Amino acid sequence: MFRGGQQQSGTVTKSQRSCSPFTMSVSVLSITGPLGSISGLLQVASLLGLALLLLKAAQLYLRRQRLLKAVQEFPSPPSHWLFGHKQELQKEEELQLLLKWVENFPCACPRWLWGTEVELMIYDPDYMKLILGRSDPKSEGSYRFMAPWIGYGLLLLNGQTWFQHRRMLTPAFHYDILKPYVGLMADSVQVMLDKWEELLSQNSSLEIFGHISLMTLDTIMKCAFSYQGNHQADRNSQSYLQAIRDLNILVYSRIRNVFYQKDIIYRLTPEGRLNHRACQLAHQHTDRVIKMRKAQLQEEGELDKVRSKRHLDFLDILLFAQRENGNSFSDKDLRAEVDTFMFEGHDTTASGISWILYALATHPEHQQRCREEVQSLLGDGASITWDHLDQMPYTTMCIKEALRLYPPVPAVGRELSKPITFPDGRSLPKVMRSGSRSGFQVARGCTWAPQVFDPSRFAPDSSQHSHAFLPFSGGPRNCIGKQFAMNEMKVAVALTLLRFELAPDPFRVPVPFPRIVLKSKNGIHLHLRKLL
Repeated sequence: MFRGGQQQSGTVTKSQRSCSPFTMSVSVLSITGPLGSISGLLQVASLLGLALLLLKAAQLYLRRQRLLKAVQEFPSPPSHWLFGHKQELQKEEELQLLLKWVENFPCACPRWLWGTEVELMIYDPDYMKLILGRSDPKSEGSYRFMAPWIGYGLLLLNGQTWFQHRRMLTPAFHYDILKPYVGLMADSVQVMLDKWEELLSQNSSLEIFGHISLMTLDTIMKCAFSYQGNHQADRNSQSYLQAIRDLNILVYSRIRNVFYQKDIIYRLTPEGRLNHRACQLAHQHTDRVIKMRKAQLQEEGELDKVRSKRHLDFLDILLFAQRENGNSFSDKDLRAEVDTFMFEGHDTTASGISWILYALATHPEHQQRCREEVQSLLGDGASITWDHLDQMPYTTMCIKEALRLYPPVPAVGRELSKPITFPDGRSLPKVMRSGSRSGFQVARGCTWAPQVFDPSRFAPDSSQHSHAFLPFSGGPRNCIGKQFAMNEMKVAVALTLLRFELAPDPFRVPVPFPRIVLKSKNGIHLHLRKLL
């Protein structure tokens, strides 16, 4: 038509051209031509998009089928093909539901996070001994979300780099280093208890977790980071603790949300922006600690004084390692280890102490027996030393029993690097995520009466499986600071029982809230009565 129009154009006058059908045809073509091209492109793009969508759907379907085959030997509650077990977990408290699963599915149970993501929850000691005794890496699917917060330090590292960092930092927890820490721990606890005594004049009921978090942060700052002063009244400490509370919730929520797995999407969400801001606040705190210690070491004679020590504190080990191996131990590596231990060294211990005091408050007969033991050891005074810590057997038994019921870290994860066969013959292929439950479900058989508070489980003459109690994980990747943590728990419990009688608040019963660290949804409220 366009070509025919060109042939006619020589036979029409100027006035005719202004209103001829030919002129109209050209003008319509000039519009419809590009529109037709765009429409064609849109059709092609739509077809490509549909093809990619179908390809992705096929990939997800095949992945789900592979996962179903991988866990076919392990029965589990029915799960939705898309939402997994999310709907069931929303109907009731997560921990209570998991306990029901443990009763119905021995040893291990698959938990579907969503249709194409599953983890095998393991709560049998024999299973856990096998898993934790291997050198499998931490589960990339969940632990990587902590990297923007704590970096790749000892918690997140794998392989040879992890081994090098572990070997470098082990001397920071030598007995000769830990002994003088007991006095520093006692000082921090006494500051907290003095504050509690003042608050009792206003209200006998107190939310203890926030106060204990300040105390444990104060302790780790003085012990591991050579930081002086009272941090329990420091605004910077308050903002840091709030950032840690936010990150506990945000990271756990991201792990459980299928739409938040990609960084590029997560950063655009309100939760992603809040996560970024909380990481900045946490890093400001640790950067300030590193900067101040570096400045102290620059003072005349201080460097030689520290170097002459037989054993160095945690941060000094890192700073000297950087001086000697700057190329292989960067500022980023240094900050990652400080972020890791600043978090782990205070938050997990705060959780442990808070739940221990709650357990003793709800079992007054055991509380009184612990108090009598501490009084016979320390008298009415409040001084406590390293030598006292091994002379509190019953208090130690109660601490361990509380940690069994309320483990500070509810679970640890591994990603299998090779297939595994469990003692009962069931097996898993490699690159399968497994989650080992630290304490809630680790109870062998009904004779353990797992939800009953019974310190006699840990009596010296009792027998139990080596992996039936794992508050600090197990195997080669167990918690490097476990002795430090146990010492601090003993000091805090002993000194608290000397000063106060504890009772639960019947109107505010804590609801265990498993995140990275075990918290309570509504805080941990106790009634305190000052002892004469």
